[in-house]
Amino acid sequence: MVVRVGIVGASGYTGAELVRLLRRHPEVELVRLTARTHAGKSLPEVFPQFWGLEEQELVAAEPEELVREVDVIFTALPAGESIPYARAAWRAGKKLIDLGADFRFREASVYERWYKLNHGAPELLTQAVYGLPELYRERIKGASLVANPGCYPTAALLALLPPLLAGQILAEGIVVDAKSGVSGAGRQPRVDALYAEANENVQAYGVGCHRHAPEMEQVVQEQLGREVKLTFVPHLVPQTRGILATIYAPLASGVGTEKLLATYRDFYREHSLVKVLPAGVYPRTKSVWGSNLVHIGAVADERTGKAVLLAAIDNLVKGASGQAVQNFNLICGFPEILGLEEAGVYP
Repeated sequence: MVVRVGIVGASGYTGAELVRLLRRHPEVELVRLTARTHAGKSLPEVFPQFWGLEEQELVAAEPEELVREVDVIFTALPAGESIPYARAAWRAGKKLIDLGADFRFREASVYERWYKLNHGAPELLTQAVYGLPELYRERIKGASLVANPGCYPTAALLALLPPLLAGQILAEGIVVDAKSGVSGAGRQPRVDALYAEANENVQAYGVGCHRHAPEMEQVVQEQLGREVKLTFVPHLVPQTRGILATIYAPLASGVGTEKLLATYRDFYREHSLVKVLPAGVYPRTKSVWGSNLVHIGAVADERTGKAVLLAAIDNLVKGASGQAVQNFNLICGFPEILGLEEAGVYP
């Protein structure tokens, strides 16, 4: 069964990754690639890696027009801009996977407080499924509207939840320290992402006010059944791709490194894209570059009574477009990892 796909926002980094992954997917026909600022250009004029491979023209397409042409829509747009496409898809009975933030929160008031925007379609929030397959695989299978998780929450939640749910770490005093390459800022020009600003520089940003903090807390609270507050500190590092999340949490009594790792192996035994590393081996962003894999490591620091939990992902793949394809496979009834089996590119 070939599925007709449209990508809205194909001229951004996550849009380009969607094209890269979906053009080799055996069950996909890329019907429409849309872009606002680059409409009328061919895809290779915007992303030269596609010369001779994918010559499709980027177009401007209204939501009602797009839903008539495709079966599934991917929206890779800034906050607030996916809502008209989601409305049109819902009315037409089509499926939509949103790589932005518009449908990640259960309550419109939370979204509006953190994103400083009126939501515009609060009735659709009850229909949206949070697209983290390692937690919500069965819900995603029956969904028509999937909210792809943020890149930082993907890494942090996959490292944090198994030992937290197993009672091996305590929920109070958890610190999520995460570092991301500059592609996480998107393709629009920003001063802090300029080469001269980012090169040879590591800096924290959004401390105490980053929009991914309430997203993480929402999932943790849903899983744990009670309110949890996290300290989240993101950093920008001088590399193109990758996220390394390091989580510090109070360790429960009698829990050692091997117990932590055994918990991860059991939790992810049916999720082949999550790789739990042996004791003494720690995740590296370079190892997952270009892949949809997650590398997880852990240490029980018994001297300080703290667990150190680590996860590495490619922010543009598992943190965005690759996970969106994973969700696409689930909602369409395909094998979950179809088109996503490749290892990372190294070195």
